[in-house]
Amino acid sequence: MTTQFQSLTRNAFGQLDLVDAQGVRHEGVVPVRAHPLSAPDEGIALVGRDGHECLWIERLAALEAAPRALLQEELAAREITPVVQQLVSVSTFSTPSHWHVQTDRGPTDFILKTEEDIRRLPDGRLLITSHHGLHFWVQDRLGLDRHSRRLLERFL
Repeated sequence: MTTQFQSLTRNAFGQLDLVDAQGVRHEGVVPVRAHPLSAPDEGIALVGRDGHECLWIERLAALEAAPRALLQEELAAREITPVVQQLVSVSTFSTPSHWHVQTDRGPTDFILKTEEDIRRLPDGRLLITSHHGLHFWVQDRLGLDRHSRRLLERFL
């Protein structure tokens, strides 16, 4: 499938409807990232209710503003990954350790089982996996406050 299509809109039920290049209407399509961690804005499939790919999008940036905004909104609603804004405290500098953090969704606590649960990603991002398997983003570790950076550096 190619990135060519006639329209992408939200229906009365809040679902995405796609009209492909041939004029076929696909109701309730769902965007799925091919590489959600390493290349989140590249390789996105729009999958129909039957589970088949209706459209392949190489890059979100290649789309016009309106469909790109719809897809970004839908992806953000489906992918709930809190972003760590501040490390408030860490119980110990060995693992397992109890972390208290402030995220974009409010304060939370989790246990870091091993240092390997902090995954370094391209462009300086970190993905931290808690003992329950919940993922936390650190979008820019150098952009954190000094106290947070010092705590985090002990584990990197």
